[in-house]
Amino acid sequence: MSSRRAPRGEYIETETGNKVARKATLLGTQNIMLGGKTVIQPEVLIRGDLIRTIQASTQSGAASNNTAVSIGRYCFLSRGCCLRPPGRLYKGAFTFMPLRMGDHVFVGPGSVVQAASIGSHVHIGTNVVVGEFAIIKDYVRILDGTVVPPNMVIPSFSIVAGQPARLIGEVPEGGHEAFELRGLYKTVGNNPQPAS
Repeated sequence: MSSRRAPRGEYIETETGNKVARKATLLGTQNIMLGGKTVIQPEVLIRGDLIRTIQASTQSGAASNNTAVSIGRYCFLSRGCCLRPPGRLYKGAFTFMPLRMGDHVFVGPGSVVQAASIGSHVHIGTNVVVGEFAIIKDYVRILDGTVVPPNMVIPSFSIVAGQPARLIGEVPEGGHEAFELRGLYKTVGNNPQPAS
């Protein structure tokens, strides 16, 4: 019997380096894909149970891909945020479409995201609402309290704010390393390291 077992930490660390808070709520985990090195803080809600109800018929009868939420590498989901796949009527029935998120995406506390896709190197501020089927390209900064309307497309290198969201500036050249989340990743978990 080993008495040197580490105490149960606040986070569960997966083989691919994801750090998932024990107090996070992940529904339908079999439909949630994590790319690795992603932090999911306490009180985060990921609705992987909201999947496509209408299946595309496949010739071989094989089950089609049922990923509801796909998250890239080095993403940071802050306390109390919610990721929810967008839904709509399709062929006469209500169904959900996948929510896809790239790498190095920061989602601020209390934000609700129902986008169709979020690119890489995106910073979503605190208490932001991203409406259904919005498309956010790479290197985008969404300021605190912004409401992104459904179906809005935000081009790369944009800074948006307001209710509803509007373009207020551009990410400056050379400002791209601010989106890098490797340092933040190291500050979280059962053995946190100071940000360098």
